[in-house]
Amino acid sequence: MTMAALALPRLMRFTRRAPAVLPGRALTLGLTITWLSLVVLLPLAAVVLNAASPGWEAFRHSISSPRVLASIRLSFGSALLAALVNLVFGGLTAWVLVRYPFPGKKLIDALVDLPFALPTAVAGIALATLYAPQGWLGRWLAPLGLQIAFAPAGIVVALIFIGLPFVVRTVQPVLEDLAPEYEEAARSLGASRAQVVWHVVLPALLPALLTGFALAFARAAGEYGSVIFIAGNMPMVSEIAPLLIVTRLEQYDVAGATAIAVAMLAISFTLLLAINLLQGASRTHALGRRAA
Repeated sequence: MTMAALALPRLMRFTRRAPAVLPGRALTLGLTITWLSLVVLLPLAAVVLNAASPGWEAFRHSISSPRVLASIRLSFGSALLAALVNLVFGGLTAWVLVRYPFPGKKLIDALVDLPFALPTAVAGIALATLYAPQGWLGRWLAPLGLQIAFAPAGIVVALIFIGLPFVVRTVQPVLEDLAPEYEEAARSLGASRAQVVWHVVLPALLPALLTGFALAFARAAGEYGSVIFIAGNMPMVSEIAPLLIVTRLEQYDVAGATAIAVAMLAISFTLLLAINLLQGASRTHALGRRAA
């Protein structure tokens, strides 16, 4: 018998795959699909079926009224604007927390998570008190003709407040893994600060920024508690779609409420799908740049 034949069983013993810590793929995949179906798919399917039960004409009539269209436009427009603001200032906040030491850094880092722990109703009351015409800031803004509380601008302020942590906490770990040596190398090769930011920093942060933007937008689109106290809730002016859903339910118009919910679900899913596709394309592009 040759030496290779004698060594083959020993090599097979060392190359044998170690047993997995978790159960097999079929079991975990089945549990995952079952859990997601119970928690996500079945409730959404129930909403869709409930909205479709009166018929297409009733559904179209429910979502095409001027009041419903105005509330949906306000909800998604405010959520988009707030997410864009958080995209800029959330990224800037993450940059400062990662790159610069300063007194009180731990306190600022803890304050970023405050909107996660604070009840949304408390946040709405605090913001309404702050920006009301007689509030701490509102009394100075009113003479300038700037009305924040009880106006659409108050909705954007509330959505910025609850969406900021999503961007900061998504970008922060990516910045921690991005070593400053890359920027220093680019500077040593003659790149300007703007070129370093555009060609080195932003490509590495773009997937995380898009993820934080998507999370902040999704959170803001369905926000209710922090908005109703500062919005004013005037129909056709400052009434958001979640509030209109609650109003329809209080009027025992279940079909109308579910129709608005399905319309918001369809718009949210379409926008989030587009953002996820863009995020995947940016990540692939970033990996291609690194490989090159």
